[in-house]
Amino acid sequence: MANILYKFEEFSPQRKATLVATLFATILTIAKLIIGVMSGSVAVIASAVDSTLDMTVSIFNFFAIKKAEEHPNEKFPYGKGKVQAIAGVIEGTVITLSGLFIIYEAIVKLFEHKATDYLGVSLVVMILSFIITWFLVRYLFRIAKETDNIVIKADALHYKTDLLSSGVVIITLFLVWLSGLDWIDAIFGFGIGIYIIYSAYEIIQEGVMILLDRSLDSDIVAKIAEIIGNSKKVNGYHWLKTRTDGSHNFVEFHLVLTPNMTLEEAHKIAEDIEYKIASLDTLKGWVITPHFDPYDDEDINDIYYNANAISTKSSS
Repeated sequence: MANILYKFEEFSPQRKATLVATLFATILTIAKLIIGVMSGSVAVIASAVDSTLDMTVSIFNFFAIKKAEEHPNEKFPYGKGKVQAIAGVIEGTVITLSGLFIIYEAIVKLFEHKATDYLGVSLVVMILSFIITWFLVRYLFRIAKETDNIVIKADALHYKTDLLSSGVVIITLFLVWLSGLDWIDAIFGFGIGIYIIYSAYEIIQEGVMILLDRSLDSDIVAKIAEIIGNSKKVNGYHWLKTRTDGSHNFVEFHLVLTPNMTLEEAHKIAEDIEYKIASLDTLKGWVITPHFDPYDDEDINDIYYNANAISTKSSS
């Protein structure tokens, strides 16, 4: 046990968060599955399916973060940070599939008029689930804010949907208990399924944008441009390009400097710019690559780039 605790302390906050999430999700999954099958409630079964996926995804996220934290090597000189984006896309897809399954179960119950049993026990389990998930969501969002990690953000959002669905399930079971109308359970279950699919879109979109090398947020890019433009002895700049892999931000740009400037002086200017850019977000690693130009050759670079793009397109 001591060895396990020692290993746990060595983990990064992101990996610790995924392990905590996995533990809680496992407990909730077992409780909800038992009660869901016994009661026949679509809403409870929907919540159980969601918790099962939570557990599976949290385990997957643990290994995704572990891979992303590996240092760059000859085969992966930029590291494996995009594993997190892949994990986010997979998680969003899994969430979408679970939402479709819940919708299917709701439709089946609505047309087959299945009864809901063990309402009292189901309510107790779902209330306990709601309380546990509430604490877990607060914890995950705190870690997500501290680390700005896409996987933890996705996990936090996923458990937030679980929290909201648990709240809806509690209301559903209470209404069924009061009215005796089982179709209420099916209707609410259908609504939960729709909401789960909707919530997955943001996760998938974020992951896909990272995989496509979308630039950093416009406000960050504007601040980078301001830092470069206001630097002393910099005559101009062009070809500012940015992207992120979720853990590291990558920045490239061409600096226009005085032709007779020494290499040492140019290096000091670039070093100062790199330090200021990296200070914009201390939660992320930064890979900043400046290129020195003795004159503004942006038009020449554009012509070369466009010609090369056309040549590549023609050969394919």
